[in-house]
Amino acid sequence: MNDDYRKNNTNTEAEAERKYKAPALEKGLDVLELLASSREPLTTSQIAVRLGRSVSELFRMVLALEYRGYIVPAEGRDGYTLSNKLFALGIARAPTKTLIELALPVMSVLAREINQSCHIAMASGDQIVVIGRIENPGDLGFSVRVGYRRPLIKAASGLVLYGFQTEDTQAVMRGQLAAGEESLADFAARAEAARAQGYVRTPSDFIDGVTDLSAPLVGTRGAVAALTIPFVRYKPERCTVDEAVVKLCAAAADLSGTLRQHSL
Repeated sequence: MNDDYRKNNTNTEAEAERKYKAPALEKGLDVLELLASSREPLTTSQIAVRLGRSVSELFRMVLALEYRGYIVPAEGRDGYTLSNKLFALGIARAPTKTLIELALPVMSVLAREINQSCHIAMASGDQIVVIGRIENPGDLGFSVRVGYRRPLIKAASGLVLYGFQTEDTQAVMRGQLAAGEESLADFAARAEAARAQGYVRTPSDFIDGVTDLSAPLVGTRGAVAALTIPFVRYKPERCTVDEAVVKLCAAAADLSGTLRQHSL
């Protein structure tokens, strides 16, 4: 109880010491952060309840965010979801934009060689977010859309993005991961095994028939992104999963060298 009091008291003091405050801006950011963390659309009333504010207090804020394109009405359902505008702003940043520009030509060659789609993902808090993809060049294929997010602890890309980091970076990431102690320990062990192996090869835990293959794009300070193939077995088989692993690792090593040349 004393620890909770001290923590709450410290937070209150820190809030009081802030030199500049922008209540309207902070309300808008609260709405965006809430919608980003919610898997379901939220109505204005639900947003107000979860943020501990009144509907009248948030009504114009929600309309303004909708007008500026940051949130959109959910299709066929009540409530709002985030649009891709924040994502578009994020990938327009110079380092991310450079990463995508460097990666896409290599990914295109990889996709043609293995007749599979591939994508790159980065860590964003406790999630992975797909920032670029190349479709299967054939008539049929499976791919993950750009902007797709998933808890880092549940993704093959997440094992790579965590496993190929320094201990200091891993410590920071652990503080962001939403998981129980046992789940986190299992995740860390699997990530360490992936690092020792150099890549991840695991059956998809939410799509039958897909094997997730993922390798790190290592920059100057650890894994910048993960290059991933959601491998689907086709008939006739143009490329085996073992061959795909070899080509994936070669492409990832090639890109990693390029990233370090660009100081990424």
